[in-house]
Amino acid sequence: MNLNTQILLAAVLGVAFGFLLNAYPQTIFVDYSLYGLGILSSIFIGLLKMLLIPLIFSSIVVGVSNLQAGGQFGRVWKITALSSITTTTLALILGISCAHLFDVGKGIDIQIFQAEMQSHQTPDTLTPSSFLTNFVQNTLINPFKAFSEGNVLAVVVFALFLGVALVKGGERFTLVRNSFQQFFEMMMMLVGWVMKLAPIGIFALLAKLIASEDLSVLSRLVEFAAVVTGTTIFHGLVVLPLLLWIFGRMDPITFFKGARAALVTAFATSSSSATMPLSLKCAQENLGVRPQTAGFVIPLGTQLNMDGTALYEAAAALFIANLMGLDLSITQQIIVCLVAIVASLGAPGIPSAGMVTMIMVLQSVGLPAEAIAILLPIDRLLDTVRTVVNVQGDMMISVVVDRHTPE
Repeated sequence: MNLNTQILLAAVLGVAFGFLLNAYPQTIFVDYSLYGLGILSSIFIGLLKMLLIPLIFSSIVVGVSNLQAGGQFGRVWKITALSSITTTTLALILGISCAHLFDVGKGIDIQIFQAEMQSHQTPDTLTPSSFLTNFVQNTLINPFKAFSEGNVLAVVVFALFLGVALVKGGERFTLVRNSFQQFFEMMMMLVGWVMKLAPIGIFALLAKLIASEDLSVLSRLVEFAAVVTGTTIFHGLVVLPLLLWIFGRMDPITFFKGARAALVTAFATSSSSATMPLSLKCAQENLGVRPQTAGFVIPLGTQLNMDGTALYEAAAALFIANLMGLDLSITQQIIVCLVAIVASLGAPGIPSAGMVTMIMVLQSVGLPAEAIAILLPIDRLLDTVRTVVNVQGDMMISVVVDRHTPE
């Protein structure tokens, strides 16, 4: 039985066991069960938290430092970066707007995570000027202090600077760059080990959530899944094709015909990395993208351009805040968007990688990492849809870049 099947089965069993415990409250069996589930869920969340900082740090350093080959700081790199930022920003605006439009999560005030909330509070009334001051004071700090305190934004800023320095240093820093690459691969190995424990952790988290809360939270979860799925599909079928038609001068129907093999594979595997060889093949053979352009843009996009992931994580933060009876301020929503962009940059192109980076987004606005349990029943399902959009965005940008760069 593969891991995806195990996770799905664990989610179903966790929900079922949670229903059972919910039906017989205030018994010794339920008390002991909740205690055991709490320990298991704490171990799983603790492992995810443990890996978050080194994974994000190494991923961003490696991703930025690998931009050196092929003159990436020239015209190709600038168009790629501008296109990626544009599509991701539009995805975030769409995700946040639809989350507000449909009031995802409103009407329930769950209490299970209130204890964790108290230790993660952040200011919610910052003015633009105080926000900028607070941002500088909390991000431009000693990197070792940032690591020890788990200051994700400060770590990200340092990683970006370090990655650019490795690029500018060229061949002198090859050994350092290779060391970071090996460190990143080692972190991915650790993530793989932790994900093998995901079925147990997901079972415990879901069972505890269902047993401790009003079951109406499930109906809100279904509503959220429908909104995010619809919004992601809209981004993939309307927003991206429109941009392709305007800037890439390609008929969307022609694009989808040429890219369908890669998109189907992305849906089946939920992995941008696993789909990348087929994405390269489709871009070059079916969409007419030059090999040198596709060979730069698509691997880079697999690491750095994830519209679907950013959209999901921003909407999910608002959903969880609404479930907990919190109204995120404009400043906090801006922080969510910025961190979602960074999280999408640091999300490895593997199935359910967003589970790790989602913690980063939640904690950026004072929401507890434990609240990720709410999203676990639908994460794997939504992962298939957002991966398709991620891959589509990479291939679309390769077409746009190819049209706007000389032979």
